[in-house]
Amino acid sequence: MAIMKVIEILAESSESWEDATKKAITKASDSVDNIRSAFVQSHSVTVKDGEVDKFRVNLKVTFEVK
Repeated sequence: MAIMKVIEILAESSESWEDATKKAITKASDSVDNIRSAFVQSHSVTVKDGEVDKFRVNLKVTFEVK
């Protein structure tokens, strides 16, 4: 039986929501082993001078506890 844990991660990118998601998983992998999945809970943006400045994602990341 595997025991899984879920953590919440916030990330941003100036390029896209997809890039923000990839950055979040890459960074989380530096300190969290056995990541199994990620669920994008929400998307948002920051606005500067009337234009989209940053893309943000809120992820639920699931990993196996050993």
